[in-house]
Amino acid sequence: MDSRDKVLDKYSSKIYKNRKEHVIEIEGGEPQVIAADTRAIPGIMTNRGCCYAGCKGVVIGPLKDVVNIVHGPIGCAYYTWGTRRNKAKGDENTKDFTQYSFSTDMQETDIVFGGEKKLRQAIKEAVEIFNPECIMISSTCPVGLIGDDIHAVAAESEKLYGIKVLAFSCEGYKGVSQSGGHHIANNGLMKYIIGTGDAEPQKYSVNLLGEYNIGGDGWEVERILKRIGYNVVSVMTGDGSYDHLKNAHTADLNLVQCHRSINYIAEMMKTKYGMDWIKVNFIGVDGIKKSLMDIALYFDDPELLARTEAVIAEEIGEIEEAMSYYKSKLDGKKAAVYVGGSRTHHYINLLKSLGVEVILAGYEFGHRDDYEGRDVIPTIKMDADSKNIESITVTKDEANYKTFHTPEKLEALKAAGVPLEKYDGLWSDISEGAIITDDFNHFETEEFLKLLKPDIFFSGIKDKFIIQKSGVPSRQLHSYDYSGPYAGFRGALNFAKDITMATYTPVWNMVQAPWKSEPTLVGSLGGME
Repeated sequence: MDSRDKVLDKYSSKIYKNRKEHVIEIEGGEPQVIAADTRAIPGIMTNRGCCYAGCKGVVIGPLKDVVNIVHGPIGCAYYTWGTRRNKAKGDENTKDFTQYSFSTDMQETDIVFGGEKKLRQAIKEAVEIFNPECIMISSTCPVGLIGDDIHAVAAESEKLYGIKVLAFSCEGYKGVSQSGGHHIANNGLMKYIIGTGDAEPQKYSVNLLGEYNIGGDGWEVERILKRIGYNVVSVMTGDGSYDHLKNAHTADLNLVQCHRSINYIAEMMKTKYGMDWIKVNFIGVDGIKKSLMDIALYFDDPELLARTEAVIAEEIGEIEEAMSYYKSKLDGKKAAVYVGGSRTHHYINLLKSLGVEVILAGYEFGHRDDYEGRDVIPTIKMDADSKNIESITVTKDEANYKTFHTPEKLEALKAAGVPLEKYDGLWSDISEGAIITDDFNHFETEEFLKLLKPDIFFSGIKDKFIIQKSGVPSRQLHSYDYSGPYAGFRGALNFAKDITMATYTPVWNMVQAPWKSEPTLVGSLGGME
């Protein structure tokens, strides 16, 4: 019995029937089909987040000049504030409110009698104290259950104060995971913000989509892009701003880093503004090199291409010697990678370049195309949970629509390997024999740790500590354990250094679960003499 079967065999027949399609072993030459984006099984300790976490915590929360008011209990507001390390900094033109957690702090009486009055008061206070250009309201589960009309309050406040006020009905119970919240947030940004600015287009302009500036990732990517000569119009949404987002439609090209959280906007901007998008990966030296070359090929300018090659050579020259040292220390190690968005896929290639084999991988909230590539999208069937999330339709904006290349040129670029509107998914890089687990849970994590014995485990905050208690070093890739950045050439070096320290730290060999040395339950059997 292989590792997959040993883990699944411990489930009841009902749960086994569900989970067997979510847990697969990669076999060479065989079509790899996985079940994904379905409801987690009640009672199982899933590591997913909710729809609200995806909307407020991931997409709109990092916007620095926006007052993000959470309409709900204070715990929900705190959960999505300051935990993902979406770094931001203001300047003389842009305010930064990310250090504040704004909430209506709903209490029992608000649940019974309604919280709209409290929301109006919160907006009034925010305007008087902070004078923002934009306020965004995120609803939590109680709001959807009691029926507060946050959209009416937003419209009323926008008219009253003369600023942009948006409401997002992103109650946590919608959809099956935080992925639904990403979709809701992107719909709102597309409908009400993008395209409302009047900035003049500039040469070599790009938007960086699906970059949340964890540990400063976005700053490192922007540094490299600007060094080559690109104009970064907006970042969605790490260190991003309402002010920049308004002018996103003026860019020439969208660069999509995290496909799962932002692909909706890339597709809609293509339809509405004619803007092409390419899939990029700024994690890992090989991924960065290819992405930078793909961007240069798209713009089709010999001078820009020459600058790109020069910058790549200089950046690699700075880290090459140190990366070789860390590879010598890590070569032959085994890793498990369980992260959200596209990050599992990104880090597999960086680990490969360091000689680390990924033997266990998966996504928290991935869809089938994240595993199998965009080509399978037409075959994915919509279920009732997916239909709960609004899917908007956009039309061509005649005033702002522009195309950078002819259809013939785009086909030539695709033929040359530029990933225009293309995403290969996890299967393109994972090794044969690896175990893939969608919507992984605590039980499976513990069992696979015992069976596969990885040298290091990359995951999120919710499962990090059970891994460390098992004596395995863990680095969480949702906030980098207060390190970073990990993107860009210098970020790759930071990553190599951190995981070398983690795997060579002797403390993990000293960890012993408390129940192995002393009983955690003590009792006696009654009814016997």
